[in-house]
Amino acid sequence: MAPTYDIEQLLLTQPSIRTVAGVDEVGRGAWAGPVTVCAVVTDLSAPPAGLTDSKQLSAAKRAKVSAELAPWAAGIGLGEATHAEIDELGMTQALRRAARRALEALPVRPDALILDGKHDYIGPPWPVRLEVKGDAASISVAAASVLAKVHRDAYMATIGWDDYGFAENAGYPSPQHTEALARLGPTPHHRLSWSYLDDLPRWRHLKHHRDPAAGEGQVSLFG
Repeated sequence: MAPTYDIEQLLLTQPSIRTVAGVDEVGRGAWAGPVTVCAVVTDLSAPPAGLTDSKQLSAAKRAKVSAELAPWAAGIGLGEATHAEIDELGMTQALRRAARRALEALPVRPDALILDGKHDYIGPPWPVRLEVKGDAASISVAAASVLAKVHRDAYMATIGWDDYGFAENAGYPSPQHTEALARLGPTPHHRLSWSYLDDLPRWRHLKHHRDPAAGEGQVSLFG
């Protein structure tokens, strides 16, 4: 089923809510590169044809839909947290930082958010509606998922290190990525607090052990 505005319209029935943003992230489960969060506000008009959860679209289709989303959306905000911030803060806090950067980049401040997933990594002062598989249910979240994915993939394709296949795997685990890590070790773009280093005896000494007081820790390797 295609995403709808059902959740947005439900939230907008509340007198205190006049603007709703859909929020989604990409890069949580990667071994290298930033985590990227996108926030999208719409005017509830019909979205570009083919819009759905970014994972259901081919790279070519995502690129096409993404190009049509930019002029259609009422507001788009993108925010990132670097691999170094992830190592320093842990994933939950890094996601929060990236999300707040995305929200601050919007041209209008939303009164409520629809966040894909079951964990609220954003928190006050925004009222957050959690929606599991929100990128398949909500038009604004679907738009955020496509824009975040296209933006991050494009960035990862520009950073070089061809032996690791970043242009194809965007820093996520893959046979090429795993082989290059074992042979060459981590690049300056790798997250050194990640558990993949436990399986690389030659490079295990590089693992970063984060100060628990600095953040809330790594929430998942599979987002």
